[in-house]
Amino acid sequence: MKLTKKKASAAGAAAPGLLGKALTRRAFLQGSGLAVGGAAVAGMLPTSMMRKAKAARRIDPDAEIREVLTVCGHCSVGCSTIAEVQNGVWVGQEPALDSPINLGAHCAKGAALRNHGHSTRRVKYPMKKVAGRWERISWEEAIEEIGDKLLHIRDESGPDSLWFAGSSKANNEGAYLQRKFAAFWGSNNCDHQARICHSTTVAGVANTWGYGAQTNSYNDILNSKCIVMCGSNAAEAHPVAMQMILRAKEQGSKMVVMDPRFTRTAAHADTYVRFRSGTDVALIWGILYHVFENEWEDTEYLAQRVFGMDRVREEVSKWTPDQVERVTGVSEEGVYEVARIMAENRPGTFVWCMGGTQHTIGNNYVRAYNCLQLALGNIGVEGGGANIFRGHDNVQGATDVGPNPDNLPGYYPISEGGWQHWCRVWDVDYDWLSARFDQDEYDDGQGGTVKPMNSGGITVSRWIDGVLEDADNISQRDNVRAVMMWGHAPNSQTRGPEMKEAMEKVDLLVVIDPYPTVTAVLHERSDDTYLLPAATQFEQTGSVTASNRSIQWREQVIEPLYEHKSDSDIAYMLASKLGFADEMFKNIEVADGHVSPESVLREINRGTWSIGYTGQSPERLKEHMANQKSFDVKSLKAQGGPVDGETYCLPWPCYGTPEIKHPGTHVLYDTSKHVMDGGGNFRANFGTDYEGENLLAEGSWSEGAEIEDGYPEFDSELLKQLGWWDDLTDEEKEYAEGRSWTTDLSGGIIRVAMEHGCHPFGNAKARAYVWNFPDPVPLHREPLYTPRYDLVEDFPTYEDRKVFYRLPTRFESVQATDYSDDYPLIHTSGRLVEYEGGGEETRSNPWLAELKQDMFVEINPADANDAGVRNGEMVWLEGPEGGRIRIKALVTDRVGRGTVFTPFHFGGHFQGEDLIDRYPEGAAPYVRGESTNTATTYGYDSVTMMQETKTTLCRVTPA
Repeated sequence: MKLTKKKASAAGAAAPGLLGKALTRRAFLQGSGLAVGGAAVAGMLPTSMMRKAKAARRIDPDAEIREVLTVCGHCSVGCSTIAEVQNGVWVGQEPALDSPINLGAHCAKGAALRNHGHSTRRVKYPMKKVAGRWERISWEEAIEEIGDKLLHIRDESGPDSLWFAGSSKANNEGAYLQRKFAAFWGSNNCDHQARICHSTTVAGVANTWGYGAQTNSYNDILNSKCIVMCGSNAAEAHPVAMQMILRAKEQGSKMVVMDPRFTRTAAHADTYVRFRSGTDVALIWGILYHVFENEWEDTEYLAQRVFGMDRVREEVSKWTPDQVERVTGVSEEGVYEVARIMAENRPGTFVWCMGGTQHTIGNNYVRAYNCLQLALGNIGVEGGGANIFRGHDNVQGATDVGPNPDNLPGYYPISEGGWQHWCRVWDVDYDWLSARFDQDEYDDGQGGTVKPMNSGGITVSRWIDGVLEDADNISQRDNVRAVMMWGHAPNSQTRGPEMKEAMEKVDLLVVIDPYPTVTAVLHERSDDTYLLPAATQFEQTGSVTASNRSIQWREQVIEPLYEHKSDSDIAYMLASKLGFADEMFKNIEVADGHVSPESVLREINRGTWSIGYTGQSPERLKEHMANQKSFDVKSLKAQGGPVDGETYCLPWPCYGTPEIKHPGTHVLYDTSKHVMDGGGNFRANFGTDYEGENLLAEGSWSEGAEIEDGYPEFDSELLKQLGWWDDLTDEEKEYAEGRSWTTDLSGGIIRVAMEHGCHPFGNAKARAYVWNFPDPVPLHREPLYTPRYDLVEDFPTYEDRKVFYRLPTRFESVQATDYSDDYPLIHTSGRLVEYEGGGEETRSNPWLAELKQDMFVEINPADANDAGVRNGEMVWLEGPEGGRIRIKALVTDRVGRGTVFTPFHFGGHFQGEDLIDRYPEGAAPYVRGESTNTATTYGYDSVTMMQETKTTLCRVTPA
């Protein structure tokens, strides 16, 4: 990656600390000592030493070079980069020094983005399998054949016989159209990667205080006095975010890392705690035990803003230091030290990733983290928060408005009310849309029946069971018979051998992706299998939501290579063939078969009042991108210029219409600010009382609120009771009558509430006690495949469930068998800095492929000696359900005795066999290897159906 400073800017006068106010962002970058990505290294050099690199040769020295500001397509940090395009070819890449998110820095993946612009390893044109061989066909043939097969299957088995995975790597507009496509097809059988990365976060956080998203931001960590990272290896998973973490540490912030593995992130910690994988609840309750014992909790905060902490305290009292050590392996001294550091260094932020989510009780883990932060008063303050680092570049946006099986865009429910709302937005008749769904009713698992339109669909973690389970046991008309993988890596899912079986059983298998993915090769199908080439993020235009909820606008860098098409255009083609394009695209601009992303975003703006995706018009987002230099690094607030006072890229909630000019919300639930300055409080989403106990805030309200106490969410009746109804215009009154703030399409209720300083979603207490979850107070339960079977009696899992997301789901019947003697090692998994997700696109990038060429397992020296394994040798790693992978041993103390670690980015091998011959010619990734999930096992979260990939069992033997 070349680093050239395009335009000089005056440096500010020196000030104490690199983030002294007198320093410019460029000076901050240049003074940074962080070794995070090539750009950060270059940032340590004087600008006179930065010059053009030979790697960026010009094709034509006389041709004009066009610069395009774009956003990285890998993790959720949201790094910008400047693409250089000449004669339609992506020829160079410059650091976006003005971005307040990455300040020009990149990790290895971000530095290698340009390969997307000329990769030859992609699916170049539509293909289908004929007698086991891939053959090229036209787009018209592909859409016609796929459409005919889908309609035939629908006639025989109903609309729920199609299941499809949308994508967390699609732009917001593409992800939204994927969910809309499912709705107009007539099914909730759609999902995307968030199910298997942060669904437990979304459910746990939303049910605690209102919104299921990161409360603060990467940048706000600069305000933290304590940074606790649990199950997060940001140095590899979110490398550029580490510049904020390490800068905060240089300013004096204490850094605590709690992880079963000594990661690259742990190497930077002031305090490192190694604990047994699968015991987070016990560990957190152990910390909270010391907080309560030493009266370190924020009593005023708890009294004013938190419900149910007394019930949590009862459970925590059981977790004495001896009990915590018995379960987690962490000594009393180690747990106490973490509690002391957190108590003495406030505000403190708590960071977690998939190490804390991918468990059968992942929702309990998340809520335990929440309770700890609430007890310390760390939510709703700068420098505090639940800083949830998401994975893919738009997994947050796809979760917000995309293809979820259990809600509609904006987290509206799939109840009649939710559907009625979106039918009004879409301008379609509710009865017409309802008739698209199967009209029969099925077992809801709670003693009643439910129609599929109001029933959560089959999740991405369980689609294989939708295919393989006995049809009589599924709460829909028939098995899944057609599967469409629309931007999804199947090797990121557990139970690989059963997935292979499911792929071979379905009547139709369709892959829509820039790369063939493991879906194209895992099976041994001979026909009825299609590859459709989707454009990369850099070949289409649209918005993308970073982890901090900022919505950046990503411009198209180049025209699609080969015969690739955008996600939106593919949705339009499929809808046209299937007969509902006229209704689905009624109010969306389509010209010559190309869908306008701006038009799609405006439709999103018209409907997603619930989470404040309404104020971020395309025009406002483009203006923010054009003025990146105006935004402060720490506060993300513009200082002067045309967007003065607004927060970078309007992080949601950005309430009301774009004309209101809400500035976006940097820190959620912050009562120190006026709602029109991004302030707020906890959401009143769960009623006003529970069993006679008040759920509304007491003696706490956001700055400037005219209601100086708790209050419910706003609707037309509350406006009338307050005497504010006549603040609405006559037109707004027509829309608002009988509506709540989330369903008033005029936005008038929201406008009036904010004019009076009130938050439209009310002012309530956060819930430490979540009565609608299986464990209202988070409990420790042993993993289904536990190495400590002696603890199962004290901490058993749940009873099996007959119907859960339409499928029977096993808990106790799996845990009933002790596998720990034959499979003595805990098997956990995670990320590498070189690759991302399922790895297909990054392992197809030669610049990245040369950095990591072998799939491997980290194994402790003692376990390696016990197994007769030496460093660098090939081994078999086998799970208790029979899946086995042939990989290289990396003998290291990074993992403790009894635990092994594998990365999850590899694919293209299956149980010792290289599948290279199954790829279309020239499309196989440069690096292939075993998928760790071939050896992982059954196990799903009790609320969201998250798969359990962080704690299972295995054995390792020489190959």
